[in-house]
Amino acid sequence: MADAVDVQVVAVCQMTSTDDKAANMKTVSWLVERAAKLGAKMVFLPEAFDYIAKDKQQGLAMVETRTGPTLSRCAELAKQHGVWLSLGAFHEKDSSNASKMLLTHVVLNTEGDIMASYNKSHLFDVEFGGNESLKESSHLTPGSSITPPVQTPVGKVGLAICYDVRFPELSLCLRQQGAEILTYPSAFMSRTGMAHWEVLLRARAIENQCYVIGAAQTGKHNDKRQSYGRAMIVDPWGSIIASCHEGVDVCIANVDLKYLQKVRQDMPVWNHRRYDLYGDVTKCMTEPTQ
Repeated sequence: MADAVDVQVVAVCQMTSTDDKAANMKTVSWLVERAAKLGAKMVFLPEAFDYIAKDKQQGLAMVETRTGPTLSRCAELAKQHGVWLSLGAFHEKDSSNASKMLLTHVVLNTEGDIMASYNKSHLFDVEFGGNESLKESSHLTPGSSITPPVQTPVGKVGLAICYDVRFPELSLCLRQQGAEILTYPSAFMSRTGMAHWEVLLRARAIENQCYVIGAAQTGKHNDKRQSYGRAMIVDPWGSIIASCHEGVDVCIANVDLKYLQKVRQDMPVWNHRRYDLYGDVTKCMTEPTQ
């Protein structure tokens, strides 16, 4: 594949998924269409764009394979609008464990072909009291490998999902493997989002000198779950260059790879690392998850 053009438009999306898969896909269709009309070459959708279930049993009943209707429809959208899609995370059937699922980030090209995939590796198990609690390990199987960055028309994209943003080791590995864009499709709780969402995205951008794209769930999904929102795009200097409003929304920004290289050249932090003091956590080249 040819190298990416220096400046390309990307779109980050925000939505409120529920347990109505048809309604969610209608929203996805509108977001992709809107992003394409705005000139985006690649569109980034949030974690759980397919559905957010009310409980584990309902979620398992709704889970699909990669050949199911959800990814098939997304492939049609990619072809119809001539865009690449970052499908932030869909619930994928775990063939080795019928009582659990995988949460899988998939990248599609303009032909609807799967170019890369990644299974969420850090699972969010927290208990704040009241309704603000979640235990992903009860229904998700954690991923077992890091997917190397995928070459796209907008740059080399490193894949992660939501809670992964709190673990800088993963982003360092992706940066070492050539990532120019890090993406964290998410469904942050209101409490953690208000405190940490912007800070974490900007930190990952600054320390890795990468663009960071955070598609987001927002609003009330059901009686037990609500998401913070504020999908955004951060540049390699740590500046927020696009941010969504409340509700269903899409916003765009330029990814400028010449600017990214200038940031890295002006402040070559990668060359200043003291591996002799703290070792090299970036020695993590692995085969992508199939």
